[in-house]
Amino acid sequence: MYVFSFKRSLTLFSVALVALFSIPSNSIACGCGCNIFSVGNRWMMATSPGVKFSFQYNYMDQNKNWNGTSSAPADSNADKEVRTNFYTLGLQYMANREWGVFIEAPLWTRFFSTTEDDIPASTQHSSFGDMRVMGMYSGLSEDMSTSILFGVKLPTGSINQSLFDRDTQVGTGTTDLLLGAYQMGQELSWGWYAHTQWQHAFNTKDGYRPGDSFDINIGFHYDEFAQTISLIPIIQIIGNYHGSDSGINSHPDETGYQRLFIAPGLEVKLSANVQLAADFRIPIITNVTGNQLIAPTFVNASANISL
Repeated sequence: MYVFSFKRSLTLFSVALVALFSIPSNSIACGCGCNIFSVGNRWMMATSPGVKFSFQYNYMDQNKNWNGTSSAPADSNADKEVRTNFYTLGLQYMANREWGVFIEAPLWTRFFSTTEDDIPASTQHSSFGDMRVMGMYSGLSEDMSTSILFGVKLPTGSINQSLFDRDTQVGTGTTDLLLGAYQMGQELSWGWYAHTQWQHAFNTKDGYRPGDSFDINIGFHYDEFAQTISLIPIIQIIGNYHGSDSGINSHPDETGYQRLFIAPGLEVKLSANVQLAADFRIPIITNVTGNQLIAPTFVNASANISL
């Protein structure tokens, strides 16, 4: 049975992270950072056969104008604020120690403020987002620590909200291929995990195709910090890349990003089957094309229940 080693796995993910930020900035696109929560924490990774439910809450308030790798005057961008609450329900079912399925159903509430012809305008919209359905194969190692993910993102989200550009709509309108993998490891009192995902749109919708995206998350946790209350500190390094949008309704010169975050957080085990987790994602590097609104921090919280 083939089992990844810690050194080999960390080297592979480090190479992927370097490659992520070696892509020229003029090839980036997509707007508001909607894929920032595409890769999850370790409790969403399969460890045994059975059913697992998850609920994620994410918050992002984009209120600072940015150009390239630095801040830019607010007057250079007609958009003023994009504030989003993300609510995501997840269901994971592992039929055995090798095969399973993972389904995510998101709901977004988004406030958008902009200026059209020097007249301020704003709107707020709540809608179901694009669902993700993924198969999981964890038969590469006996302890299920290595898994390959494959599936699709479905065009279930709204794409016709007035005032929003296509890259800020809740949905993309396209069916996308999802490919990913994760690796977990334990070294005495501390553990680690790494998760990657690539997304590619199969088709266009109304002349719009979102660019490819690649996300990576490398996390470490210390399990003996506060054993009596099962409090576990975590630290994550998260990288995101989104390729150029294309089509007649896209804005490739004003959308897209490369981002690197550090994310300190905590996990709490309420019981053997119930875990809570939260982290704050702080940008270290932000590189965008054109003028875009960015968020100074990101909030992520989740609850996970195993049956």
